[in-house]
Amino acid sequence: MTQNRIPVRAWIDLVLLALLWGGSFLAIREALDEIGFLSSIAHRVIWASILLWIIVAVRRLAVPRSPRVWGAFFVMGCLNNVIPFSLMAWGQLSIESGLTAILNATTAIWGVLAAALFFADERLTARRVIGVVIGFLGVSTVIGLQNLASLELRSLAQLAVIGGTISYAFAGCWARARLPDQPPLIAAAGMLTCSSLVVLPLSWVAEGPLELDLSPSTWAAIAYYALAATAAAYILYYRILAATGAGNLLLVTLMIPPIAILLGSWARDETLTSGAYLGFALLGVGLLVLDGRIGSAARKTMSR
Repeated sequence: MTQNRIPVRAWIDLVLLALLWGGSFLAIREALDEIGFLSSIAHRVIWASILLWIIVAVRRLAVPRSPRVWGAFFVMGCLNNVIPFSLMAWGQLSIESGLTAILNATTAIWGVLAAALFFADERLTARRVIGVVIGFLGVSTVIGLQNLASLELRSLAQLAVIGGTISYAFAGCWARARLPDQPPLIAAAGMLTCSSLVVLPLSWVAEGPLELDLSPSTWAAIAYYALAATAAAYILYYRILAATGAGNLLLVTLMIPPIAILLGSWARDETLTSGAYLGFALLGVGLLVLDGRIGSAARKTMSR
């Protein structure tokens, strides 16, 4: 697969999106110092949905009324927000934000497998199988398979993050099958609204009423990951998708972990093992093989 040339504007957007999402891991971890993980998710989806609906109103976009569409939004909200956000926030209570970002990059690996399972035109080619295998080697190196024998809290936290990425992969398949005709802004607003309706009562039962009397630093963290890294990032994501295609968006996946690692080291004195870095390198190679970027570069070199 030949990659489209990325315009300068798209590169700027890619870097900005990577910064937004890379910073979200630290912001979520900072908020977790004062609020529970379900409350952190409730804050995230509620404020993000409010902002998106304001933008929808300003742009005067048509809001769908079909129960079928809202049912699709509900499932999408569970698969793309409630389940992965909750698993990853819980996981971050026990592992570093940079490590969470590395494991989050496995979303593309699971996405390829899920797409092959549900769509006839997404079959597993030899290139994709090689990319998946290399990616799994990277994941096993990051986690350390020997650590799974005891299933202590840190290992369970890493598995929870992996579980979140699997949910993201199924969300992508659901969106393709059930929401292909919805404008991105409407789909994001509807999804986040349904997510709010699910997670707010869950957090209320498990952690009590949603707290508003929070420290300024916690509110700053919530504002960042809800408004910037969720609402604004969705808009930016779809703009990049339109400008340069899904293949080039994979670069964001590889740009996020270094940002999260640097921020975690600077703000919380987090350190990662050499295995985490080696695993991320292998995962990166696997993702680039999946994307076709490495194969394309090799063919160009051999043809010279």
